[in-house]
Amino acid sequence: MAGLLERIHRARRPPWHAMSVPDARRLYAAAAEVLEPPHRALPRVEDLRLPANDGSQLDARLYAPAADAALPVLLYLHGGGFVIGGIATHDGLCRELAARSGGAVLSLAYRLAPEHRFPTAVDDTWAALQWLHARAGALGLDGARIAVGGDSAGGTLAAVAAILARDHALPLAMQLLIAPGTGAAQDTPSHKLFANGFLLDAASVAWFFDHYATPHQRRDWRFAPLLADDLDGVAPACVILAECDPLVDEGLAYADRLRAAGVPVALELYRGLTHDVIKMGRVLKEAGQAQQAAADALRHAWRTAA
Repeated sequence: MAGLLERIHRARRPPWHAMSVPDARRLYAAAAEVLEPPHRALPRVEDLRLPANDGSQLDARLYAPAADAALPVLLYLHGGGFVIGGIATHDGLCRELAARSGGAVLSLAYRLAPEHRFPTAVDDTWAALQWLHARAGALGLDGARIAVGGDSAGGTLAAVAAILARDHALPLAMQLLIAPGTGAAQDTPSHKLFANGFLLDAASVAWFFDHYATPHQRRDWRFAPLLADDLDGVAPACVILAECDPLVDEGLAYADRLRAAGVPVALELYRGLTHDVIKMGRVLKEAGQAQQAAADALRHAWRTAA
């Protein structure tokens, strides 16, 4: 990991906070899968469009390891600080999760800030989850076995979606939270300890947040699920964290709150690794291990829900 960080430093890539949003999106799109192995072929990869609550159309991509089975399905929300990223930047990861878990994955292109600020990404996620629940059968999927998951900002959206699903009695088999942001402020010890030089710098986190939400909005639990009044009855969780990540403390705190609420939690903490490790399978064996841990948790949740 240290060697990889040194190579990234030598490449002199400008930090996110030093770029315009269009430039950051272009760079992330070009570099997001450089550290991942070749894409895995799947028998079913299908581009879809689904409606947002305001009538807008959202792009999505369905991945399935079998073409003719009523598979369980994971709604996947990509990372990127609510500002960058999309279906293409997480294509390889979604293919791996589908192949390893034996279930389908629906990757959602929720709308990004600053064009679409908080809570648009939350609203798009909830609209997609409702649509998937209603339309699963028509897609050849099992609507009784739906999970939601994501990495980084997508992990935040997945945690929020799990609370909304509980509040609206939408059955959910599991929530997969990969390095999620859950707090309202960058004030934990890990934010200070890993503020610079560990891939996700403090100034870049602030840049993402400033584009997405006002300081007042950051006290809303839909931005910071750690602030939710209660977590009783939300779906079982698999929480995957990296030790050298500014977000690790709030991920641990959220796992603790889930456990305190009686929610089953499988926690995986990868020592000595940084944010985004799950997308570094070309250079770090732990990336594949993290992907398999997520897939095993999904498989178990879907088997339990059957």
